Order: sequence, then structure tokens, then C-alpha cells
Amino acid sequence: MTRGAAGPTLVLVIAVGVLVATGVILLLERSLTRILLGVILLGNGVNLLILLGGRSGAAPLAGGAPSAAMSDALPQAMVLTAVVITFGLTAFLLAVAYRSWYLTGDDEVQDDLEDRQIVRLAERNEVATADLGGEGPDSDPEQVDPEPALRRLRRRGEER
Repeated sequence: MTRGAAGPTLVLVIAVGVLVATGVILLLERSLTRILLGVILLGNGVNLLILLGGRSGAAPLAGGAPSAAMSDALPQAMVLTAVVITFGLTAFLLAVAYRSWYLTGDDEVQDDLEDRQIVRLAERNEVATADLGGEGPDSDPEQVDPEPALRRLRRRGEER
């Protein structure tokens, strides 16, 4: 922002839009690496948006300028907090992506059994039956999960 301007420049508004739109698109991907990049871009876009919400002016130090000419310190403090939160979330997602790659050889988010069941029902245009509960852990199909190696072999054999 330029000093004395009434509001944010068009370039900064477009930059916010591009960062947020790209971040959302990457969040919808199945690769954890792309999801991680989407979180980073979305966080940076929102931080820039918060900064654009504050007014520009002199540094918010007591005695440096009249209070009407000082910039608003609240958006700056909010962005500083958001940067720390985004860093923590980035570190967590990076650890999850590394662990997934280490265990399965790729970082793709897997479908669980319920997702596959919903897709099959949607293809047949059927309504799912209600889960009434009361089944034991061995007889409930929602709780039975094949071993990771079997899931990998099944996924490689399936057509997408």
C-alpha cells in the first residue's frame, strides 16, 4: 500500500485472490504434498488480506506521530499470530506426508471403505442403510480395515 492512499491497490487485491484461489485448488488434490502447498498459499493469502484491512500510516509507536496518522497495529499482530499457526500446521502436515510416504511409498490420501461404499451407492442411485450400531467389532463392515499392504495391492489393481 502506498502512503496516503485511500485503500489497497488493485495489484494487492489480485494477489490475495490468486493466492487464495490457488490454495483452495491445491487443497482439493489427493496428494499430501499439494495439500501442504495449498495450506501455505492459503495462509499467505489470508495474511495479506488481513494486512490490507488495516490502514496505512506511520509506525504505531507512542510519540512518533499523531494518533490519527499511525497505522493500525491489530492486523499486524493478527498476522504475526496467523504466521505462527500456519507454521505449526505446515510442520504437522509435513510430518504426516513424510510418514505416509515412508509407510506406503506415496503421499496420496487413501479412500476409506465408507467412501468407496458411498461411491458405489451413488453409481447405483441407492440410499445407504442406517447404521443402527450394536454390532461387534468383527461383524461391523465399517470397522474392518484390510492391512496396509493389501490396500496397496488392491489400489494398484483397481482402475481409476
